[in-house]
Amino acid sequence: MTLLSTPNPSFSIFSSIHASNQLSAKISLKDHRHCSTIWSSRRNLNPIARSTLDSSALHRLGFTESEDDDGDGSRSRSAYRGSDIPRPNRTVMEAQARICARPMQVRPLGEEQACEVLDTILKSVKGELKEEEEVSGAQLGAFFAAMAIRANAFPECAQWSEGEMRAMDRFWPVLVRALPYDVTFIADPEGSTMGGGSSIGPQFVGNGIAEMRLVGALREVLAGGHLGFDEVQGVIRDVLPLEDRGLGRVRESLLSAFMIGQGMNGETDRELKAYCLAFDDELGNESIILIVVIVIIIDWCVLFQEREGPPPIADVRSLTHYGEPYDGNLTYFKSTLFVAAVRACYGESSLLHGVEWMPPKGGVTEEQVLKSIGANTHLSPSQAKELLEDEDVGFAYSSQREARPSLYSVVPLREHINMRPPIAIAEKVQQFVRTHGREAIVSGIYHADFEGALLMLMRRRGVHSGLVVKGEEGALSLTTGSLPRDVSNGFHVNCCSGFRSCRPFTFEADGVSREIFNVKVTAQDYGFKPTDTPKTNRSVSRNVELGLAALRGEKGPAYDRIVLNAGMVDHLLGCDGAEDITIALERAREAIDSGKALDKIMNYIRISHKVK
Repeated sequence: MTLLSTPNPSFSIFSSIHASNQLSAKISLKDHRHCSTIWSSRRNLNPIARSTLDSSALHRLGFTESEDDDGDGSRSRSAYRGSDIPRPNRTVMEAQARICARPMQVRPLGEEQACEVLDTILKSVKGELKEEEEVSGAQLGAFFAAMAIRANAFPECAQWSEGEMRAMDRFWPVLVRALPYDVTFIADPEGSTMGGGSSIGPQFVGNGIAEMRLVGALREVLAGGHLGFDEVQGVIRDVLPLEDRGLGRVRESLLSAFMIGQGMNGETDRELKAYCLAFDDELGNESIILIVVIVIIIDWCVLFQEREGPPPIADVRSLTHYGEPYDGNLTYFKSTLFVAAVRACYGESSLLHGVEWMPPKGGVTEEQVLKSIGANTHLSPSQAKELLEDEDVGFAYSSQREARPSLYSVVPLREHINMRPPIAIAEKVQQFVRTHGREAIVSGIYHADFEGALLMLMRRRGVHSGLVVKGEEGALSLTTGSLPRDVSNGFHVNCCSGFRSCRPFTFEADGVSREIFNVKVTAQDYGFKPTDTPKTNRSVSRNVELGLAALRGEKGPAYDRIVLNAGMVDHLLGCDGAEDITIALERAREAIDSGKALDKIMNYIRISHKVK
């Protein structure tokens, strides 16, 4: 039997970005040093923040006007998307949105649309489309993986429509001669789905050890099957990070098909655990520099054995990890950053984590908000630890870019597959910094299907308390408004579920005593007036204005939202002094009305540029 493999195709979405990433890293380091110098000497405040505060507050916090500032300090949402990421082909992307889904969400294509998609793919692989219109390898992998899984494993209602069958009968005889072997394998791994008895799929093994392992796992996934913990971990550790394309370890078509396939099949607990834990021991940037120095002194073998270390340990009595959906908010006010500042006023430290921009939503993120007010968003986990321990701050933000570069390298691929991969679930329960004190994880969800999975991962992390919140847009923020049923997913907004290690105890299967809860939070029960959540309509500056005005003490929906979320999280997690929800809410109000929470935000802006 002839074993088939092919070189990496020319339509790789990563082929042109490795060099530019290296250049960007150098520029970022230079800009960071320049920024630190400015802040050390002039202590400037971003214009958005300054416009929200009166002159006396600015003077009290030590900020001065800057002659260098101009404009309103805002930045368009699209500006946060990396300019070096090629955009996906729109025609194929629209088809992916319909078929790259779980069985009940699949919307089969009609014959006309299917023909248009296949014709676009054919033109692309034959080099007949302009560069900006090409169909990427990731898109090819996602599209054909979805078609294969639907044919091989989905119920009849989600399988190919008659129109799709006719379109494929028409185009496949030509496509099979034009597509690279890796994509042909994805489309027809056993050589039986498409007809014609092609031997390419059954004989394909890939290039190199990493790709061969991926192909073996992908055969199981394309048949609708599931993988073991070690198998998933082995695959993703083999292929990530994706920036290092010089090794040619795997083709993005194969990795895209793998991630899409696992999402469509529904990830098992062991698969999600593998994604969650795979890069816990990944090094931060500062450790990499240290290793380079150590190499000069010690033997390579010893280095290899000892190069991985645990996350930094913060000397705080309590630490809450906030896991928002990384792709942000499109519509509603995002309150988590301001909640973290409130909770820091009474000793409840919070570590926020995420990215600057993430598909598919590409919404407003904490990193965008922090960057827009002038904070340093390039902190390593060790630097975040310093901010957590600083009495003048007490909370921190850590970007996946700095803390988990391997996972961050998948961002370009994620835009081209147009479906949240398993990483999107696992990344919300990361712990970039730890503590010997009480530890908790809070995570937001949109679909009820993932509630159990997230709580399982939190328990696997060994934290004292875990909380899953169904907020608007899947974010963590509870609303003070009325609570209509979300008809798009059949799941009530403000539903909270979780566990906490406090009395009374319930013993679970793992032998650990926990109090289990499942509640729906109605703000009116705690004295809040029903108000609609403020809308920001994708505006970072509007989000900042609402949050800072609320911390200044301006009463209204944003103020109430921050108070509700701070007090309710304290109460549900079983934090000290929050056993009575009324008291928990009152101390959150006091943190704002006293000006302490605003001080925390302003201190963060200044001190984040000074940490070593």
